[in-house]
Amino acid sequence: MRLPGHAHRRQADDIVIGPLDLSARVDEALAVQAVAFGLGPDEVAVRRQIVLRHMTYPGARALGATTAGSLVGFVYGMPNDRNHWWSTVVEPYLRAQGHDRWLDDSFVITELHVHPRYQNRGVGRSLITTITDGAVEPRSILSAIDVDSPARGLYHSLGYEDLARQVLFPSAPKPYAVMGAPLPLRRR
Repeated sequence: MRLPGHAHRRQADDIVIGPLDLSARVDEALAVQAVAFGLGPDEVAVRRQIVLRHMTYPGARALGATTAGSLVGFVYGMPNDRNHWWSTVVEPYLRAQGHDRWLDDSFVITELHVHPRYQNRGVGRSLITTITDGAVEPRSILSAIDVDSPARGLYHSLGYEDLARQVLFPSAPKPYAVMGAPLPLRRR
């Protein structure tokens, strides 16, 4: 049995999912994100400051996926706050679709990334289900690039549904979809 906040071992691939001190390992996490998401050094520098700020928010927490002590994936999130930048951007899109209530009483998945060498092994699924299993909120929201992708396929398989599409974030070159799911997430 897996308990939220306690490490557990995935026997099939020897990957351990457990609590992550993201502030202490931010550079290692962002190196995973840079490879998984195709970020350059300037984008990583900006995201570093964002991650460190996010980890000071009430209820923010992170999990890591490690093998032989190396970080190969991570997820972090927090209870949503309508005053946070992300919420202020997505709120008009959600309101236009009649879904702005999703901004209340939701745990937002801020980032989820798995190194490409470890994708398609259930690592992302374990990370997101484990972090949301520990949420007290009745639902979860996130945003993902608005294209058919393995990430969106994973979210759909867990019960996330599109709440708004073609959401434009300042400085993001591609539109995003905002997705939401009741908790606990659907299991296979």
